[in-house]
Amino acid sequence: MTTSSIDQRVSLAVSTVIFALRPHPDTGLMTLWLPLVRRIREPYEGMWALPGGPLEADEDLAASAQHTLERTTGLAPNYLEQLYAFGNVDRSHSDTVGYRSSDRVVSIVYWALVRQDEVARAVDGENVEWFVADDLPPLAFDHAQIVDYALARLRAKITYTPIAHAFLPTEFTLADLRAVHEAVLRTTLDPANFRRQALATKTLVPTGTCLQGTSHRPPALFRFEAGAPTPAPEEQR
Repeated sequence: MTTSSIDQRVSLAVSTVIFALRPHPDTGLMTLWLPLVRRIREPYEGMWALPGGPLEADEDLAASAQHTLERTTGLAPNYLEQLYAFGNVDRSHSDTVGYRSSDRVVSIVYWALVRQDEVARAVDGENVEWFVADDLPPLAFDHAQIVDYALARLRAKITYTPIAHAFLPTEFTLADLRAVHEAVLRTTLDPANFRRQALATKTLVPTGTCLQGTSHRPPALFRFEAGAPTPAPEEQR
């Protein structure tokens, strides 16, 4: 056994990718945003990173992710799912404060989806700022890779699961649902085709009520068949 293998410890960290829909600052169109934390110490002092920290010995993984969310943004979203574990051998050491320089850090990454009505209650801390997810500044460590992975997973899952409902209130119109798909996929969808495909999934239930306060024929309101969407079992690769 070599000296390096004896000296190296493997430590666990928990990070969270938080997605919300907000208007784009230039186009005004709804787009994906996420909050980042400015690092106040080395390594990468002054650079932006995903919210996270070391896993405490007395804390569950999901609880650690939830605490990170609350501490960073003041949010407690209903949708929180384990995304992936990042632990390449050449991954940057000393990912979070409290680790030795020789530590190899494995990050368990969660993602959270935030409803539009929750976004207004988000708290921006002194070193926390929201960014357009597809236009981020340079990130510390391998966090750009993590964000890219999260975006790819979200854009894939929205095409075959009801994950879009995590961005919506309990009752919504088909136009609201289509707007979420368009924002996530960054494309324009034909309303008639989208309506037909959405209703064909059998996951939408008419509420029997319509949206009030519109100047035209009020659109029908729907809800997700099983209520609020719940994350799928944690996927492992």
